[in-house]
Amino acid sequence: MDTTILLILVQDGVVNGAIYALLALSLVLVFAVTRVVFIPQGELVAYGALTYAALDAGTLPGSVWLLCALGAGAFAAEAWRMRRRWRTRALLRLAAGTLLLPAVVAGLAMLLAPRRPGVAVEALLALAIVTPMAPYLYRIAFQPMAEASVLTLLIAAVGVHFVLLGLGLVFFGPEGSRASGFSDAVFSLGALTVQGQAVWIAGLTVALMLALSGFFEFTLFGRALRATAVNRLGARLVGIATGQSGAIAFTLAGAIGALSGVLIAPLATIYYDSGFLIGLKGFTAAIIAGLASYPGAVLAAVLVGLVESFSAFWASAFKEVIVFTIIIPVLLWRSWRHGPTEDEE
Repeated sequence: MDTTILLILVQDGVVNGAIYALLALSLVLVFAVTRVVFIPQGELVAYGALTYAALDAGTLPGSVWLLCALGAGAFAAEAWRMRRRWRTRALLRLAAGTLLLPAVVAGLAMLLAPRRPGVAVEALLALAIVTPMAPYLYRIAFQPMAEASVLTLLIAAVGVHFVLLGLGLVFFGPEGSRASGFSDAVFSLGALTVQGQAVWIAGLTVALMLALSGFFEFTLFGRALRATAVNRLGARLVGIATGQSGAIAFTLAGAIGALSGVLIAPLATIYYDSGFLIGLKGFTAAIIAGLASYPGAVLAAVLVGLVESFSAFWASAFKEVIVFTIIIPVLLWRSWRHGPTEDEE
């Protein structure tokens, strides 16, 4: 292996690691606030990529109808929970967030999709379609069992994953799709060639990480999420709506998943089931970080990307096995260090 190949492999590993870092951050965020291992995060990545690809091709994505259906389901679920404390203002606010918002987004998609308004508008529209799906899923599937054990929440997450996987096949079909990149520029750094899309991925990843850091440090909602993550019962006692914190965490996770899909759509052909493998690598990074450390999740994601890149060069047939095997020594080390633990009551 010469220096040029080494640099190319490192570049590929860092770019892939940046995507995995976004997913790892969202997984750590959701688990810290709600104790949900959000396995369907990978499906949101695939939905974001395929929605963006459909808009780029000038067609209306099927995910628009899924958004409307999930919004209606979230409205019904939340209205049922409010039945004993019915308030008109709260019901109107709920209808605006779960019925009116999907209708507006669907109208914009039907208006703009045939016109092919450009990469920036298509990317923003894809984010608007996919991002609200996550909080709607939280209201439908996870909020009713917020006090359940981690294992029960994990089983629910697996069920949601399979539902979204099947719906992805229904709405997007078995064919793969790619989309236009944000930039066609190519930069030469000695023997290394850097694509403009890779620069976009790295730049947006860094910007998002900084934005999340500022959100958690300086905003009221961010501090509420941190308080909920530290002590859910204590946060509830001081007046923090833990259910609202969960919805915010899922909204951020949905936005990160949709953005990740938009970023990778120009680099690889994405299928309806591609998100699971991508999300699993982000989950591997989050597990290495203990589902607790944001900087650790980023570093672990870059490690996963580098291991994947070099494994593809040396043993491409076993690259997935090698990537997922690195989680075993980490789990063994944590088990030896901390010993057995009781599940949270």
